Amino acid sequence: MKADALDDSRIARRRREVSRLAGVSDVSEREKMLGGQPYASSDPELVAARLRARQVVRAYNLSAPDADGERHDLLAGLLADLGDDVVVEPPFHCDYGWNISLGAGVYVNFDAVVLDCAPVTVGALTLIGPGVCLCAATHPVDPAARRAGLEYARPIALGTNVWLGANVVVGPGVTIGDDSVIGAGSVVMGDVPAGVVAAGNPCRVVRRL
Repeated sequence: MKADALDDSRIARRRREVSRLAGVSDVSEREKMLGGQPYASSDPELVAARLRARQVVRAYNLSAPDADGERHDLLAGLLADLGDDVVVEPPFHCDYGWNISLGAGVYVNFDAVVLDCAPVTVGALTLIGPGVCLCAATHPVDPAARRAGLEYARPIALGTNVWLGANVVVGPGVTIGDDSVIGAGSVVMGDVPAGVVAAGNPCRVVRRL
């Protein structure tokens, strides 16, 4: 067999294995992703969606410092929902954009990363420090599923008037309640209630406000 035929055969086998491990048929990979099911991120529709997001984000990050209107228009065309008076400092990075909702008055500092393979919702007046990662994406612990290229995702929700300090990592499926503060460098892998200060790795409640 020619090399390209061998490559095609390997790709076909990989796709069949992905479908078998996912246990879902006749459902698009995007639908699986949004439904919290195992999915193949190599699906052409998802690859194209990520490429579009990278093109928009590149234009955003290369915009002039005083090009507020241009950046607003780029974000409005990229995100699921964009409230009034939102500021997202470049550079900013995301997977798709159409899973991200930012409420009114949200401020996102430099170098934020949002892996929005599931919905990421940020409530009004929330402050996101520099270098924060909101990671809705994750991978199977099972080695066979991981070798087959499967991923899955869980939604992230930040309430109103939350403050995430610099370099906070928020993992998949996490909800942080209204008015809570997360200390710099924390790794948040479980829900945080409203009205508390929490910090650490793993992040734990330090005190109530």
